[in-house]
Amino acid sequence: MAFVLSLLMALVLVSYGPGGSLGCDLSQNHVLVGSQNLRLLGQMRRLSLRFCLQDRKDFAFPQEMVEGGQLQEAQAISVLHEMLQQSFNLFHTEHSSAAWDTTLLEHVRTGLHQQLDDLDACLGEVTGEEDSALGRTGPTLAMKTYFQGIHVYLKEKGYSDCAWEIVRLEIMRSLSSSTSLHKRLRMMDGDLSSP
Repeated sequence: MAFVLSLLMALVLVSYGPGGSLGCDLSQNHVLVGSQNLRLLGQMRRLSLRFCLQDRKDFAFPQEMVEGGQLQEAQAISVLHEMLQQSFNLFHTEHSSAAWDTTLLEHVRTGLHQQLDDLDACLGEVTGEEDSALGRTGPTLAMKTYFQGIHVYLKEKGYSDCAWEIVRLEIMRSLSSSTSLHKRLRMMDGDLSSP
């Protein structure tokens, strides 16, 4: 598991490396906070996964949408925002407070909130009036549906420790996959600024 976490951290750092801009000028702090969130989620582990094998579930993360090349810049920012917002909401429930070390949980919440603040400015810049429509259609709706499935799973499992462990790993996976969106946004920004 330590190797996997190290690999994820390396991917995040490479993906968010200096020099890239998303057209909305996300700060380097945004990058560092994202890396820190993954590290904190790794530290929140309370159980060995082998004790929770019976609770594993495929949440149908929209991997192809996130890692494929079909999203426009505004859609990609909207999907990233939705992913961070839903993660924040998930870790900001009474049930999550009972499941995790409160200090680590509070650091994750704070980090997600900082990233959301950064993306709020981007979302307004890039989407303008389209913002409300983006939240109700296609990729953003797929992300909402994905997180709805996570909420239903937790409720069905009675918010058990194993269910939270499975969800923690799933959120780490989804947040690490979001680096593909950041890369694509930087490439889009580079393409837009080219003559």
